[in-house]
Amino acid sequence: MPSSKKPLVVVTRKLPETIEARMAELFDVRLNADDHALSQAELVAAVKEADVLVPTVTDKIDAKVLAQVGPQLRLIAQFGTGVDNIDVETARRRGITVTNTPGVLTEDTADMTMALILAVPRRLAEGARFLRDHEGQWPGWSPTWMLGRRIFGKRLGIIGMGRIGQAVARRARAFGLEIHYHNRKPANAVIEKELEATYWENLDDMLPKVDIVSVNCPHTPATFHLLNTARLKLMRSDAYIVNTARGEVIDENALIRALEAGELGGAGLDVFENEPTVNPRFLKLGNVVSLPHMSSATIEGRVEMGGKVIVNIKTFMDGHRPPDRVIPAIM
Repeated sequence: MPSSKKPLVVVTRKLPETIEARMAELFDVRLNADDHALSQAELVAAVKEADVLVPTVTDKIDAKVLAQVGPQLRLIAQFGTGVDNIDVETARRRGITVTNTPGVLTEDTADMTMALILAVPRRLAEGARFLRDHEGQWPGWSPTWMLGRRIFGKRLGIIGMGRIGQAVARRARAFGLEIHYHNRKPANAVIEKELEATYWENLDDMLPKVDIVSVNCPHTPATFHLLNTARLKLMRSDAYIVNTARGEVIDENALIRALEAGELGGAGLDVFENEPTVNPRFLKLGNVVSLPHMSSATIEGRVEMGGKVIVNIKTFMDGHRPPDRVIPAIM
């Protein structure tokens, strides 16, 4: 039965002011004013007393943390779509419901993916860096200076044809790219027809045939280092990789070796394997655009995420099933 007492909601990172204000109205909320990433000890302290924990992708809610939860913790309302930072199955066994915020960041992430698909082949970051480093002085127009690659007519290979993958495909089609994709199973026939997309059951067969690879799949045990040394060697030497999903999907050391050896044309990376640390070798490569996990960073998206978190908490506390409950993969 729902309780008349306001639940204690512990939020691990600073959220948009409008969301924090609304939470303060509805719940007994404990906020993170200075936005520091909580240590494991701080996470343990939070789960021992919170009725609801609101973590983000920077918080590792593993079995060790969940082993120390208090009996009152019944909901983990993730501020984010991915839940690879949470041991969802252990939470389920302990009677804790996990929710997330799906669908909110689809368009924002697809926008950033498309921006990188444009930026890397056309060498936008290199051009901007040249002007900055030379205080605005440049040789002037030349038929052979700063030549990039045309994307119109090229083949885009999307790994993961979920919401974001489909949104990327729609944008890419407008730029004249031919759509290919690899997924666990083919997309809906209507969507496949709309996008004029070619399905590849075997990723190894697709990689040599495309000019640009866009990683849009979640990080799971099955996708860890999905793009490894062997698969990177299947790609053409003038092909590009864009990753706005999770850094762990690509073996970074293998990618760096391929880029340094000239075995790939370039890469656009918004996510990294050991965030927030970025391998400094990436930063030395002129054909790599590195961004600090910005794909979902829009005001509108963050506010919508917060709204979903509030709905999930309120619905759960009112005794109903929250709309964005996460079901463990093994179930």
